[in-house]
Amino acid sequence: MLRLATLVFALLAMAPMVQARCVGTDLIAALPPPERAALQAAANRHAHARGNLWRATRGDLVIHLVGTYHLSDPRHAQMMAQVAPLLAQSRTLLVEAGPDEETRLKAELLRRPDFMFLIDGPTLPELLTQTEWQALTTEMSARGIPGFVAAKFRPWYMAMMLGIPPCAMDGVKAGERGLDHQLIAAAQAQGLPVRALEPFDTLFSIFGDLTMEQELEMIRATLLMADRPEDMTVTLANAYFAGQPRLLWEFARANAEAAAPDAAEIAAQFALMEDVLMARRNRSWLPVLLAATAQGPVLAAGGALHLSGEQGVLALLAAEGFTITRLDQ
Repeated sequence: MLRLATLVFALLAMAPMVQARCVGTDLIAALPPPERAALQAAANRHAHARGNLWRATRGDLVIHLVGTYHLSDPRHAQMMAQVAPLLAQSRTLLVEAGPDEETRLKAELLRRPDFMFLIDGPTLPELLTQTEWQALTTEMSARGIPGFVAAKFRPWYMAMMLGIPPCAMDGVKAGERGLDHQLIAAAQAQGLPVRALEPFDTLFSIFGDLTMEQELEMIRATLLMADRPEDMTVTLANAYFAGQPRLLWEFARANAEAAAPDAAEIAAQFALMEDVLMARRNRSWLPVLLAATAQGPVLAAGGALHLSGEQGVLALLAAEGFTITRLDQ
């Protein structure tokens, strides 16, 4: 799970960040041309590797799919302009989590404080080494979270917070959001129903079964990359807006395999994480998509990494007889 947890938070962007406030180096653009070409070839081997806006049709059924970037960025304006007419002709907007699900999740977190906080037993200073704890408190202090507060959070949540670069914290506190929330706001302004692709408690399913040691490995992994959060944020954003979310996944995989003593183990971990965090969820989204589109045209918005790959949403729809067309070329 080491390194891999870092990639999960960075790649899937499960915490809202504000790229526009961060300045860093695009790590993919900085690669030597042969390495960059090899990386591109690896990405292109996967189905629907390029593109963030698609149409799936089968007879009279129409689904428009938007691969979203959960972070705030002024470049979202271009996608919003492309999506606006598609949203206007849709009967429903489907998102990973709509306003109702977010409200229910907040209520559940209040009901189950043990999911986010270490209620009983040792706290983080006792679970981590002194060096790890000092590094964590330094990083949390840079994000405005004092050590005595950080000590009581569960490790998985601290790992997520480490995925937010200090340069983004003001935007997070101000409530700036990514494409998903912009689409929700547009749909609400039109009186369009907003429904969820998955249950509100999916977060519990993803993190609830982890052992404490696995959670601690997440912190250790994210601390290893804590000195380059701005670079990773810029790299993530640039890959997305270039219509190449799969390229970033392959970049992360190549980096991890190069740094690990056992590349085969890293490859197996990546396959497992892709299955747990993407493929399984994609399969659970499919009946929701089909049921919604039976009632009329649908616009579905989910993290861009959910679209590509042999178990991606687009491939699953193609297997159901849908014709897939890229719209953002």
